[in-house]
Amino acid sequence: MFDLMSQDKVQELHFSSNGPLKAIIALHNLRQGPALGGCRFIRYQNETQAIDDAIRLAKGMSYKAALAGVPQGGGKSVIMMPEGDFDRAELFSLFGKFINSLNGSYITAMDSGTSVSDMDIIRRQTPFVASSSNIGDPSPTTAKGIVLGLAEAVEQAFNQSVQGLTVAIQGLGHVGMVLAESLHQQGAKIIVCDVDEQKVDYAVKHFDAKAVSVNEIYSQQCDVFSPCGLGLSINDNTIKQLKCKVIAGCANNQLAHDGLGQQLHDLGILYTPDYVINSGGLIYASSNFRGLSLDKIDHQVLKLKDTLNKIFILSKQKNIPTQVIADEMAEHVLYGNDTTMQEAI
Repeated sequence: MFDLMSQDKVQELHFSSNGPLKAIIALHNLRQGPALGGCRFIRYQNETQAIDDAIRLAKGMSYKAALAGVPQGGGKSVIMMPEGDFDRAELFSLFGKFINSLNGSYITAMDSGTSVSDMDIIRRQTPFVASSSNIGDPSPTTAKGIVLGLAEAVEQAFNQSVQGLTVAIQGLGHVGMVLAESLHQQGAKIIVCDVDEQKVDYAVKHFDAKAVSVNEIYSQQCDVFSPCGLGLSINDNTIKQLKCKVIAGCANNQLAHDGLGQQLHDLGILYTPDYVINSGGLIYASSNFRGLSLDKIDHQVLKLKDTLNKIFILSKQKNIPTQVIADEMAEHVLYGNDTTMQEAI
């Protein structure tokens, strides 16, 4: 565990085992400010898997905050979903007390498996919550950033808009469904999959989407593959199936390992770094927590296109994978490394 923390430069790892609650809070980097990151509530096979998820996600949040220009550090929490019946209100109340014990070094928000109502329960125990009902759901702003970022990647790869192109969307959650609707309105052809058949049926009916199974989505002939589910969707097996020119989606930690970025680059597939394109939710949560106006939030989200444009241009000029360029830019902010960020300014 300490080797993993050292490898990913995680500053703090906190654990709570209290009744039904088994939770981990990872604080990756606090140089820019208090850590802000969502609370993931899913079923894990074991504690090692949960710790690994928390660490990877916290690191991604640090890099995301650095390039989004928000005064937050990177953190993430995971709650291991209990087996059998449990009292959800009790569990999230206990988690709120756990957060409060960190004295503001970590601010939580929604993530996979959690909702605004869960955040409201947490908020009864601590003020360090950035997506309770008094602030709102960050998903629409995340979706806005995804739409803008995908359009920027398409412009770079095809020198055109998304009209007439085919986009394969993996996952129809809050963000994936909004993306599907937006692409349909812009004249794109859509292929979709999700474990929830009702969501798939909705997309087929309202967006004229083609439905495929969750295993078939990777091999679809398309222009853009959009991972909008859980992470690690691009791995050593799935990369061989891809038939696209662009990858742009809202999922965190899309690459199972860094070497896949080089493989995508060599294949001529333009990868849109996940923690850049999906940072709209962080911008929304941080800005609302700090009491900023909606106009300022929209302005900050629009700047994502400029950041992505810099990444794409530098990647092409240097013949370096886009995720390497993005990492160097973020690390310059986090650690003061005199690397690509110096040239991008």
